[in-house]
Amino acid sequence: MVSRIDRGPVADWWWTIDRFLLAACLSLMGLGILLSFAASPAVAERIGLESFYFVKHQSMFMVPAVFVMFAVSFMAPRTIRRFAIILLGLSMLAMVGALFFGIEVKGARRWVSLAGISIQPSEFMKPAFVIVCAWLFSENERRKDIPGNFFSMVLFGVVAALLVAQPDLGQTILTAITWGAMFFMAGVPWLWIISLGVLGVAGFFGAYTIFPHVAGRIDRFMTGEGDTFQVDAGREAIIRGGWLGQGPGEGTIKRIIPDSHTDFIFSVTAEEYGIALCLLIVLIFAFIVIRGLSIALKERDDFTRLAVSGLVILFGFQSIINISVNLHLMPAKGMTLPFISYGGSSLISVAISTGLLLALTRRRPEGRRSATLANTKTPSLANAI
Repeated sequence: MVSRIDRGPVADWWWTIDRFLLAACLSLMGLGILLSFAASPAVAERIGLESFYFVKHQSMFMVPAVFVMFAVSFMAPRTIRRFAIILLGLSMLAMVGALFFGIEVKGARRWVSLAGISIQPSEFMKPAFVIVCAWLFSENERRKDIPGNFFSMVLFGVVAALLVAQPDLGQTILTAITWGAMFFMAGVPWLWIISLGVLGVAGFFGAYTIFPHVAGRIDRFMTGEGDTFQVDAGREAIIRGGWLGQGPGEGTIKRIIPDSHTDFIFSVTAEEYGIALCLLIVLIFAFIVIRGLSIALKERDDFTRLAVSGLVILFGFQSIINISVNLHLMPAKGMTLPFISYGGSSLISVAISTGLLLALTRRRPEGRRSATLANTKTPSLANAI
């Protein structure tokens, strides 16, 4: 046990970290391993793999994810900004490379292969994008000679264009919602907000017109006609599970759901463990979001306030989209459930996001915080980074 009189990085980290947020994140990680036993064996057997193939791989990915989350949570705010700029640059370069040399799956080029491992660069772009935009928004407020709002709009335009080119409309919408919320919290004029809202609506109708798969999903959601097998099966699994579920390993509908280990793991959870466990998972997600926003509300530093808010909004809306698709409350979209769904890129990315959240919500002495704020008010942009 670390004593309060101990001095050192680990002791300082332990007594300043938000242990409630840390416990919530670790709980979701543990549930992710547990639920992979329920959701993935049927998929592995169906495609000719060993029954626990996905369980083993998820457990393997969980080790670096835990390490990354803890390592990032030790970072200071200035280190976080530098880390995010580097990560954003690398991930955007990888996204460009994926368009030309990436692995094509179902008509989309979202993955690159490194040393035989498939990586989805857009997953790593998201937390870095949030941090860089938070810094730009805060610099715009602090220093009038830096057009941070304009730079953030340009950055968002480039990121959105790369996502649409893949194409990945789900990630585009998630990124747009997060960026829009941060833009609103940065205190921009209402005229800008309304203009961007109109552009967002125009973009939605443009996607419906240009991309047949988007139009097909929306039409199937609105009319119920066409291939709705996976959504219908997922909803049936939730209904069959009831409040307490059929029991571990007793689910049957999960065996016919193609993406039961990724996009529809929430439905498998309901079938085997019941709505009660699903509600617990939702409460943990809600706790992380609400606690993050409550901490941000009390934060005096604009960068920290916007970064924490953006990270929990990103985390929360990704969860909402996944769960809503499972409940048939919105058109089907491939979006993982953070820490729960199978996927190495998603898992490491969420670990980075939560590590950043834990680092930014650490309790710091007022004197140290004031010194940090004073350092960021220097005339040099390089010093601000």
